[in-house]
Amino acid sequence: DLAVVWGWHAPAFHDAAPIAAAGTDYGSAALVRRTTMDVLERIESRSRSPRTAWLRRWCESTADALAARFDARRTGGRVREGHGDLHLANLVVLEGDDATAFDCIEFDPGLRWNDVACDIAFVTMDLRAHGRRDLAFRFIDRWLEAGGDHDGLTVLRYYEVHRALVRALVALIREGQDDTAATRGPDYLAVAQDIAGEVDPRLLVAHGLSGSGKSFVSARLLEQAGAIRLRSDVERKRLFGLGALDRTATLPESEVYGREATRRTYGRLRELARLALRAGYPVIVDAAFLRRAEREEFRALAHELAVPFAVLACRAGPDLLRERVRERTARGDDPSEADIAVLERQLAGHEALGEDELPQAIAIDT
Repeated sequence: DLAVVWGWHAPAFHDAAPIAAAGTDYGSAALVRRTTMDVLERIESRSRSPRTAWLRRWCESTADALAARFDARRTGGRVREGHGDLHLANLVVLEGDDATAFDCIEFDPGLRWNDVACDIAFVTMDLRAHGRRDLAFRFIDRWLEAGGDHDGLTVLRYYEVHRALVRALVALIREGQDDTAATRGPDYLAVAQDIAGEVDPRLLVAHGLSGSGKSFVSARLLEQAGAIRLRSDVERKRLFGLGALDRTATLPESEVYGREATRRTYGRLRELARLALRAGYPVIVDAAFLRRAEREEFRALAHELAVPFAVLACRAGPDLLRERVRERTARGDDPSEADIAVLERQLAGHEALGEDELPQAIAIDT
């Protein structure tokens, strides 16, 4: 699955790439804005689409609003010598499930030195353009899980629109050379407008014991809802410098899973949820939320940001929970390290949803 494999590979690909030197303007707010406006002008010279005027207004206002963020990401080392042309025709999965990008832009450094989120945006935009919005968000989920560049969400939508405009311009140029070209691919101007207008922040927190299917359900829901998923198992490990599938056996359990680490983990999840919601995305927080106080903190966040809030309550019988936890532990292929002992403690001491919480709960029998 290209969306899964390249989503996991992309952070390592970019982490190994050179960082833009301080004396260049690659990725600067001024250059990002100017590049987009240049593309729009070239589109307008070839097309009378009513979408272009709306897109110009959106791009101008959004580029202005994000100027400080563009520059901060550049200063923070997120502008690198990437690929520059990561649409679907330049990605392939070879034998052994190795995802490979090819046909990098070599003739113009300015087209390959970009914010890493701009490189990523080409993949996600083109998946959406080809009718696979679900795979675009599966890709984003794996990319964030592997690399943790959640700040990239603040600029991702702008870069997706920019990439759609680039492909729209390419299509118009080809149409001028061959009048049948327009029927061969997506309507990228429509894709750009759809992405720009798709702002729908909502907050959903999972609730359930280990093995209740929270991650299974949320993985499928995020694809249909176009949501960003935040996993406590992943972010807890990231706090300790570990990858999603790394084991914590070398660290004291009390340090990784103690009260203070749990407090820090939920605090980090709130910080990331706030960032993604402000970027306009629906957010699913995949954590146990077995304490009412934990749920209340996220309900308060939703109230503060004036976004809808709900609880995804996953339920299964104790025997099935034990069976699932044993199987997951034996496989060792999941970020969760909760074993039978953890599950038994949860069964004995969790705080069920209160009567006042039930109206906002979506109960799932898994």
